[in-house]
Amino acid sequence: MKIIFMGSPDFACPSLQKLIASKHDIVAVYAQPPRPAGRGQKLKQTAVHALAAEHGISVYTPLKLRDDALTELLNIECDAIVVVAYGLLLPQAVLDKAPCLNVHPSALPRWRGAAPLQHALLHGDATTDICIMQLDIGMDTGPVYARKSMNIPTQMTLGELHDITAEHGADMLLEVLSDLGKRTPEAQEERGATLAHKITPDMRPIDWGQPANIVHNHIRALNPFPTATLTFGDETWKILGSELNTEGHNKPVGTVITTSVDGIDVACGKQTVLRLTKLQRPGKKPLLMQEFLAGFKFSENACFG
Repeated sequence: MKIIFMGSPDFACPSLQKLIASKHDIVAVYAQPPRPAGRGQKLKQTAVHALAAEHGISVYTPLKLRDDALTELLNIECDAIVVVAYGLLLPQAVLDKAPCLNVHPSALPRWRGAAPLQHALLHGDATTDICIMQLDIGMDTGPVYARKSMNIPTQMTLGELHDITAEHGADMLLEVLSDLGKRTPEAQEERGATLAHKITPDMRPIDWGQPANIVHNHIRALNPFPTATLTFGDETWKILGSELNTEGHNKPVGTVITTSVDGIDVACGKQTVLRLTKLQRPGKKPLLMQEFLAGFKFSENACFG
């Protein structure tokens, strides 16, 4: 099968890698354009762009799929188009060109949109699905060829969920492509549809007035990127690990209740307690609590902002 692959971030790489290793022919790869990154603001290719280039595959990086870029795409002969976290909505002309398959890591119609993994964790979902769907003109509204359910443990972070769903999605994609002509996709129900909007910088700070389980979900949903934050004095710290504590308290929210090598227990809303297990101060490396507390002491009744 001749395939056009469209994707950009790390999440798409297992799908592209397994397609390259398969019997299918990747005739072109589309990715987001290189953009400035790092302290030097040098142009950096997306993960998909770099992977495709390593294998000598032609890579196209238009800002928009219109005008000459659209014409160029429509002139590439293919049997299917695979889209994994590409970052652009496809115009109708592309959807009409060939079957357009998408790997989407959510229990569709729940968490349609840009950040399904983050929102599953933010909302404490106990399970999720990985779906192979057919794209239509809507936002993740197309019919589903295959879905696989998985549990989400209460300690699982975004990074862990990302890697697992990316691998499962890649395997499922190859299964669907192997007998695509024999499959009939199942239409999504609109009931229960939710939108997973983008994660923005203003979502990083922790609200200690929320119950501990909500704060914990916030931390793991943003770990490892962009990471949840707390303020202490005039510093902003990254929170890279937390655990739920069964104890209660009668302290103002944000108060440091106890510190130990196991973690920093913090007062949260509804008299619940959250234990912080890994922190990073500005300009420092991430530290587990035994190392962190060896170089930092809290005063009595210290309180996070």
